[in-house]
Amino acid sequence: MSSIIRLVSGLPAALIVTSVLFLLLATVIQQQQDVQLSEDRSVEINVLRQLEDRSQQRAEDFQRPVLDQPPPPPPTVSDPSFRPTMAVQMGALPDFSGADLDIGTGFNPDRDAQPLVRIPPQYPTQCLRSARELESVVVEFDVTPEGSVVNPRVLDSTNACFNRSAMRAVQRWRYQPRVIDGVAQPRFGVRTAIDFGTEE
Repeated sequence: MSSIIRLVSGLPAALIVTSVLFLLLATVIQQQQDVQLSEDRSVEINVLRQLEDRSQQRAEDFQRPVLDQPPPPPPTVSDPSFRPTMAVQMGALPDFSGADLDIGTGFNPDRDAQPLVRIPPQYPTQCLRSARELESVVVEFDVTPEGSVVNPRVLDSTNACFNRSAMRAVQRWRYQPRVIDGVAQPRFGVRTAIDFGTEE
């Protein structure tokens, strides 16, 4: 309702102001046509730079640059004792004949569980307001002989809002299983810390 009142009261005022401006400009244009400019007053503006032309050039103006002389070659050494000696000093080899050592075959098939795929967790958007610059969740889990992650559990967390995202990420991880005597074994109590940082 108030916008209609403003429109009704403002429209006549706008018409009056527009008419006054139109009449004012019309009178200015009418007076401009009566003014005659004299054509004999012309101004010449030259924006090009004039170079000084000297008809006589002197030889001192064009001197060739002097090139640097190459340095003299290094002096040759004709003294045969100048070369370093290449004699090798051999020490006595240690004697291991009395020692009872088992160095093995160099191949140990036993190994602990090794990570193969670690998918990073997604940053939970609902935690943005309560999150610090760096949050961390410590998770413990077991690895099956097939390399899957089972029984994940949160041991410590700086913000409980990130626990669910950390657990989801850990469940998708894959490991090489633990091997003892050539047989895959389950690995219990694997711990890892997952960090959540705000990207700048």
